[in-house]
Amino acid sequence: MTDILMPALSPTMEEGTLSKWNVKAGDTVKSGDVIAEIETDKATMEVEAVDEGVVEAILVPAGTENVRVNAPIARLKGEGEEIAPPPKADTSKPEAPKQEAKAESAKTPEPKPQPAKAEAPKAEGPKPVETPKGERVFATPLARRIADQKGVDLRALKGSGPHGRIVKADVEGAKPGAAPVAGASAASAEPRKVQSLEQMGIPAGSYDLVPLDGMSKTIARRMTDSFRDIPHFPLTIDLEIDRLLDARARINAALEKRGVKVSVNDLVIKAAALALKAVPEANASYTPEGFALHHHADIAVAVALDHGLITPIVRSAETKTLAQIATEMKDLAGRAREKKLKPEEFQGGTFSISNLGMFGIKTFASIINEPQGAIMSVGVGEKRPVAHADKLEIATVMSVTLTCDHRVVDGAIGARFLQAFKGFVEDPVTMLA
Repeated sequence: MTDILMPALSPTMEEGTLSKWNVKAGDTVKSGDVIAEIETDKATMEVEAVDEGVVEAILVPAGTENVRVNAPIARLKGEGEEIAPPPKADTSKPEAPKQEAKAESAKTPEPKPQPAKAEAPKAEGPKPVETPKGERVFATPLARRIADQKGVDLRALKGSGPHGRIVKADVEGAKPGAAPVAGASAASAEPRKVQSLEQMGIPAGSYDLVPLDGMSKTIARRMTDSFRDIPHFPLTIDLEIDRLLDARARINAALEKRGVKVSVNDLVIKAAALALKAVPEANASYTPEGFALHHHADIAVAVALDHGLITPIVRSAETKTLAQIATEMKDLAGRAREKKLKPEEFQGGTFSISNLGMFGIKTFASIINEPQGAIMSVGVGEKRPVAHADKLEIATVMSVTLTCDHRVVDGAIGARFLQAFKGFVEDPVTMLA
């Protein structure tokens, strides 16, 4: 007998919605078959079977929300095992497994499925370490195993992996029996108490409450962590884009027969990628071990969704033509709005761009998307008076703001990047050289 567990489909995923089953009790599945669809905080993804066998029971019905990672969601019987009669369908809640299967191995206790909308039980195996005060410590299975062998207290360590996860290297250099990090105040250990709106003077019934979905919760947590923990600062520069707009018109005329249309944002992506290659120190991430200088400009571009946003990535943008960038961004943005992106398509970028020019926003500063070292905010292109050789003229001007992680991208590096970016934007022929 094999339990099918709720998979972790992204590094930040803690729970998800089991939106659809493609199999039912009694069906035979083999490795690689798509058996279900899971809605994560960023996308709806297909789940493939890892083992072969016959579906004995569906433990978590389709539509169940807040199913914890590693919770049993179905059960398979392997070849040669006796198959229990399939359970009767119940749209209200899953039935608990009966006690009659006494011949099964005692190694795996029967998990009790939870009703819809309730949190499914956790399975044995990889899971966050629970501290006495309920604080969750995230670590890889290998790091936890090494910590157990060495007697290292995981609460004492600061993870260097993605999103602060403790990895093997963090544990190997730690001393056995290490106490929790010194200097942590009691206030920081306790969760912050949040007052209700009624306690803050807003009458009950005077507002409509939209429940937080997985994406909203993840965005709220990550943006709070980034804004609180990263020493950030903004740099703003004005760019004259008349030559860029003229070049765009000529490029689109040449690409019309191919059905490709290049946007101003596509040109901004290309210019940013080339500027990152010209100033590689700006294409960097801070880590406790040192500065990570990335080999390619993997540009994450903010795409607005209902109640949130996602940042699909144009990989190695410095190597791609404007036509390739335009085609790729159109596809990524379309699938992002349908929540059909794969994790590798929105995780792991080296630099971000957020463009609110289409909404008429002149200037703004964005929050850094960890572990990236900077994010660029692009405003609207508008007619403004500018001075050319002591003569006042009208030009189309666009303001951009670079928000930098001062630990890795200091003021001088940020300024050099913006100067390189300005050169490509104001003289777009250099992007094609």
